[in-house]
Amino acid sequence: MTAEIKDKADVVIVGSGAAGLFAALTLAPRRVLVLSEKPLGGVCASAWSQGGIAAAVAPEDTTESHVADTLKAGAGITDVDVARTLVEAAPKYIELLAKYGVKFERDENGAYKLSREACHARRRVLKAAAGDGFGAEMMRALVEAVRNTPSIVYVEGVSAERLVRRDGATMGAVQGVLCRRIADGKAVVYAAPAVLLATGGLGGLFAATSNPLHAIGRGVAMAARAGAVLSDLEFVQFHPTVLDIGEDPAPLATEALRGEGAYLVNSRGERFMLDYHEAAELAPRDVVSRGIFAQIQKGQKTYLDCRHIDTAHFPALLQAAGRAGLNPKRDLIPVMPAVHYHMGGVATDLNGRASLHGLWVAGEAAATGLHGANRLASNSLMEAIVMGARAAEDMAAFVAKGQPAPRINLADLPKLPAADMENERQQLRDIMTDLVGVIRNEQGMKDAIRELSVIGANAETRDTKTADMALVARMIASCALARTESRGGHCRADYPMPVKAFQKRTFTTLKEVEGITAAALLSRKATRETAA
Repeated sequence: MTAEIKDKADVVIVGSGAAGLFAALTLAPRRVLVLSEKPLGGVCASAWSQGGIAAAVAPEDTTESHVADTLKAGAGITDVDVARTLVEAAPKYIELLAKYGVKFERDENGAYKLSREACHARRRVLKAAAGDGFGAEMMRALVEAVRNTPSIVYVEGVSAERLVRRDGATMGAVQGVLCRRIADGKAVVYAAPAVLLATGGLGGLFAATSNPLHAIGRGVAMAARAGAVLSDLEFVQFHPTVLDIGEDPAPLATEALRGEGAYLVNSRGERFMLDYHEAAELAPRDVVSRGIFAQIQKGQKTYLDCRHIDTAHFPALLQAAGRAGLNPKRDLIPVMPAVHYHMGGVATDLNGRASLHGLWVAGEAAATGLHGANRLASNSLMEAIVMGARAAEDMAAFVAKGQPAPRINLADLPKLPAADMENERQQLRDIMTDLVGVIRNEQGMKDAIRELSVIGANAETRDTKTADMALVARMIASCALARTESRGGHCRADYPMPVKAFQKRTFTTLKEVEGITAAALLSRKATRETAA
């Protein structure tokens, strides 16, 4: 079935989380199409964010302190200029969010009430009046603003599958997005001279995640297939405290709980994090995740002890624990590490521009260099808002210069098969958690690359979703195999120490990743199946 061009606009935005919606609002009154599989206000990772948004708004806080904390968490490879630019801009965007109707928690004098999270030198995380539901409150306000903005056309029920380039699928500037309409499977194209990918993260590639399961890195896959430069794919952040109660995805126990004094204990009741870092439970997330993982490897269960703190302002925790018959005031809460955030993604500049003409990326799908090897808590929503706005402003200037009308050869567009490969997708998630998880090693990642290559090859002509999942998973494993050190969210048992030669960001393309894959496939070492 040949695709048809369904609609045209100045800008097409793929994704309806914080970055995508804020960009759309910033572009008003220019006509914008926002594409999403979900209805406006549907499930997204931004809405699930509990802790808050980081900004140096307190009188005693400074930009330099926020930047210093960001660099410390980033384990040596954060882009200093990016960090300074975004951190300096953050307070202005907090005021803009307030104007859009976000209800921040304030004291009796109207000042922001702030919490402290891991690696922050002081309290600088703004919360919602609703407690641990800041993301939901922010998205409520942005969704309402979008509904009241006539220039934003929200298109639901479409799955973005491929970027469309001028004069064919592998040439020229990005001209739009090839989508599959979920209701009937029909292929449709939404054309524009400027495309913004704001597709979110990729936690759904792992069996243990706090992300919505539709977060599978589609934006990264689309950009990679089109030839874009990617960055820092190996750096995956594991949130140390998701509830181990058998739910998929796993509910989050926000870091703000540890900021308020909750601590971790093992099955023997021992507070073990003091053995791993001087900051104990407030150490960087990668350190806390590895501390918990080490306890689990020793046969210990791990728990968050909240019995001595006031949990009344953490309704998400109370609800999740309640579903498992637990009361945080009385019971220890079982926790485990799970994939929470991807520091890597499509490489962009400070205006969100990717390496392909006509393509911008913002939010978790982008790799700006802000997060380095390990994201500082609550910097993600800050980045999504600031970079969503910066990308929108740059796209508006780009379009205002006058761009040629899209020229799309529909006959050259790929087919979009959508067979049900659910079993293969679950197998893929298990491979990633088992072999490319909290702690990695050479043999495990080579095995992962082989197994993911088989899944991907089988899916390419059967199911684009599974094929994209396998592609992004294999790219992560390949980049992790190539970085022979441990740094931030990337930890290798066979290379446990950071190496100065690797104190830099990774930039790659799909073509370069294919070379790593080919070498791994030629290895004569046994796969998991052979070894078993």
